[in-house]
Amino acid sequence: MVKVGVHVSIAGSLVNAVTRARELSCDTFQIFSRNPRGWGFKDLLPTEAENFRKVLAASGIGPVFDHMPYLPNLATPRGDMYEKSCAALSAELMRCGQLSIPYLVTHLGHHLGDGIERGRDRVINAVNQALASAPRGVMLLLENTAGEKNGVGSTFEDIRAVIDRVEYPSQVGVCFDTCHAFSAGYELRTPEGIAETLGRLDEVIGLSLVRLIHLNDSRGDRGSGLDRHEHIGLGAIGEQGFSLLLHEDFFRQRPLICETPVDSRRDDRGNIAKVRELAA
Repeated sequence: MVKVGVHVSIAGSLVNAVTRARELSCDTFQIFSRNPRGWGFKDLLPTEAENFRKVLAASGIGPVFDHMPYLPNLATPRGDMYEKSCAALSAELMRCGQLSIPYLVTHLGHHLGDGIERGRDRVINAVNQALASAPRGVMLLLENTAGEKNGVGSTFEDIRAVIDRVEYPSQVGVCFDTCHAFSAGYELRTPEGIAETLGRLDEVIGLSLVRLIHLNDSRGDRGSGLDRHEHIGLGAIGEQGFSLLLHEDFFRQRPLICETPVDSRRDDRGNIAKVRELAA
């Protein structure tokens, strides 16, 4: 039995996310704790946070994951953008603490041509700055990226280089995204390719640090650098690839969150069902 869910909307209220997750028969789920497309947000009211915690506990669903909004870029060389991004990371960690959400997922950002090492230095500084004041019950998960131009975090070595300089190692883990890994060049379609990828992941980062799987198929081919998610089994990784992945203990023993499309071909419920079918 795998633990699978999707990213759900908080439209209307945070509590509605729990209701939606229950209606979709999620075992686990992910949210944005606020509007992901803007910088501004309202502080959580104590009653709002308490109500979310209460309804979530009663649902039996978990763990729950929060995801950083779209706009922050922890690797940017632009001063004003960087300051706002650091502040957003700190604020989101605090919101996780208020909501009793144990994990916050973040991308490492784009260096905008300034160079991978300088971009990575800024990510490390942002993470250390944010974790210094973060609630101790919240872990920041660094998500691998798809190999797109100027991206930070597309290789296991790049993520390891960040982790090695984090001053609060017990509060940092990894989110492994299948679409991103595949698009960055890691093979996930054959037994040999999966063994090589997981072996490299274990050697460089350590499998124990991976706390979440973003289970997404890919519209782009292997090594394309394209961050475009597809329905499970309908993309370049394919049903056979996901059947192989879902019979590996590494994937079966971790929460699986699908960030897949909702369209005429399939919805969230359909992707959850497909994951359970392929894992059976």
